Amino acid sequence: MSGTTDPVCTETTPSAARGGPVSIALAKVARMHRIAAGRRLRELGLYPGQEMMMMRLWDCGPVRQSELIQSLGLDASTVTKMVQRLEQCGHVRRGPDPADRRAVLVEATDEGRTLRAGVEGVWSDLEALSLNGLAPDDRAELARLLGLVAENLREEAGEAGACPAPPGGC
Repeated sequence: MSGTTDPVCTETTPSAARGGPVSIALAKVARMHRIAAGRRLRELGLYPGQEMMMMRLWDCGPVRQSELIQSLGLDASTVTKMVQRLEQCGHVRRGPDPADRRAVLVEATDEGRTLRAGVEGVWSDLEALSLNGLAPDDRAELARLLGLVAENLREEAGEAGACPAPPGGC
């Protein structure tokens, strides 16, 4: 190989994504937001995504694990691993559902509830950082437009938000 760099490899937008400038921008924003959230959540002892589960538990109280899977839009193995990690840290506990002993209820512990103020701070900081330089009307318009984009993608994502398997099964 020669020491020259292919000009295609120095462009910021991959050539296959040129037909989707908004989609590539959304992917970049989502990735950067997750990284920024991860750095802040790490100070609370959480991984990205775990705060979403905790928010659900704080708002709803004990929830069946199957309902968490559906409401978070994640696959069962991801939610199971997340619950196990949060349980090991003392933030949640699992137990049988008194209405159906085959079902598992997940609830925040007292220790888990103490994370709420920190998570609220993380989300407030992320909001300020993400929207820095945008006027209030622009912020409202961005939220409205992103809501429309999310609604457009809802059916494709399915009710649980699960991604379909790619062709070929990888």
